[in-house]
Amino acid sequence: MRFQPFQVSIPHIFYAALGGFVVFFGMFSLFIRERLYIGEACWAFLFGVVIGPYGANIFDPRSWGNGDRETINTITLEFTRVVLAIVMTWGWFVSGALIYALIPGLNFLSSLAVAACLTPTDPILAAAVVGGKYADKHVPAHLRHLLAAESGCNDGAAYPFLFIALYLTIDKSTGRAVSDWFLFLWLYQVILGIVFGACLGISFRYLMRFCERKDLIDRQSYVAQYVSLAMLTIGSCTLLGTDDLLAAFSCGTAFAWDGFFNKQTEEAVFSSVIDLLFNIAAFVFVGAWTPFNTYSDAALSLSVWRLIVIAILVMLLRRLPVMIALYKWVPDVKTFREAIFSGHFGPMGVGAIFISTLAAEQLPAPSSPPENQVQLLAATIQPIVSFMVLCSILIHGLSIPFFSLGRRVHSVSRTWSRHDTFGRTHSVPEWANLTRPVVRGHDIVINRDVERGEGDGTVHGPESPITEKTAGSSDSQTQTQDENTRREDGEDVRSESPPDGREVIAEWKEGPHNIIERRAGPGEEVGHLHKTFNIGNT
Repeated sequence: MRFQPFQVSIPHIFYAALGGFVVFFGMFSLFIRERLYIGEACWAFLFGVVIGPYGANIFDPRSWGNGDRETINTITLEFTRVVLAIVMTWGWFVSGALIYALIPGLNFLSSLAVAACLTPTDPILAAAVVGGKYADKHVPAHLRHLLAAESGCNDGAAYPFLFIALYLTIDKSTGRAVSDWFLFLWLYQVILGIVFGACLGISFRYLMRFCERKDLIDRQSYVAQYVSLAMLTIGSCTLLGTDDLLAAFSCGTAFAWDGFFNKQTEEAVFSSVIDLLFNIAAFVFVGAWTPFNTYSDAALSLSVWRLIVIAILVMLLRRLPVMIALYKWVPDVKTFREAIFSGHFGPMGVGAIFISTLAAEQLPAPSSPPENQVQLLAATIQPIVSFMVLCSILIHGLSIPFFSLGRRVHSVSRTWSRHDTFGRTHSVPEWANLTRPVVRGHDIVINRDVERGEGDGTVHGPESPITEKTAGSSDSQTQTQDENTRREDGEDVRSESPPDGREVIAEWKEGPHNIIERRAGPGEEVGHLHKTFNIGNT
């Protein structure tokens, strides 16, 4: 047998490249996420482009299955399946109108089919404003919960928008298209999927409570439910032919409705690890899968400038106007600024790729060049959607870093604008700019007793004689201090609450933590003031 130590293959190179990327990203993840405010989606997409067919050509998902279109769509659909109201309706019509106006080959129904892929809000890109250091500091909790719920449910909610356009395009009559849309889509896929997922989540929630009471489940199995229940729901709904995305969302909502599962797994980090690995793998795949060569194709009536104009207008008009118009009727959007914020953050990502691939599977394979409107839609839906996803990754993924950089530059410019207004020729500490300067030969006012008529609180310069405090002034101050430390009944309050740092002022609970507030002891106020002063001047 011949010894061959080096057997290089494309899958093994990809395993090493992906593992190395995850390792290096993990090493600097705190700096990247909490300082630069750039999530893993941007870096993973860029890494996918680098190792993809338009870079190092290590990883090419479109070459799988000998380049067969049906095989590639099936792989893309299943890969994105695992990772993954009024505002959506407005965005659907606006995006469809823009695509119809700027892509001359597509009619309005085909444009609506493409626009349906752009309605979902991607939960991975939205994580920049839903969780993390920036979100905790700058985004209110009610707004984070609203964006998280929206990004979780509207991937599956895009099904009705997509299939009404597809049915009207494929079916021979309008009546048949509306009938299929109502019976097959709404009753079977959407409603059955939601009911099936909710029943599954409720059943397993009660089963987990029963197993907890009887000591039948261990700690590791709690965390395993995070992945296994999602896979069970998606697999079962795929076999039934229902909306698996909405079923998974309703199952998770019903399963964690009472907070029992979250309480049992709040200290476990396994779910965050799974999120990180799936998110990175998903956007590496999308980066390598993106068809850059189709963005300029005269046969498909596509050009880069048309796609750029569509992307800019979609970002501006898809969500922002309707959120500004309706925010007073949305309880979780309380101010105009919150309406602008939530209207801007509607990123498009893996969900859009999933919906576009699902649509491509429903359409016949296009010829080159396309012979009719159906084939033109099948050939253009993925290039247009992938370009919108690329622009969304750049705009929404980098919005927080640029916003944070702007705040830092603004604060630095304010600090540098401070100058010496007293004409000092020697260097002085920065804190001295907030004090009153002492000029030789002038009087120094050290208290305001003079204004109250209680004595002469002035220290005179060397030319003037020094005036001593009168005994009446000292007695008056002592009497005032005694009155302040006694109650109406004459009892001295200093004897009952000595400032030893042990007296409990208040005590309350915040979640699992017991918070105790104690009165500061002797000298602690000065120490705290000194610490605050040093922090403020760092």
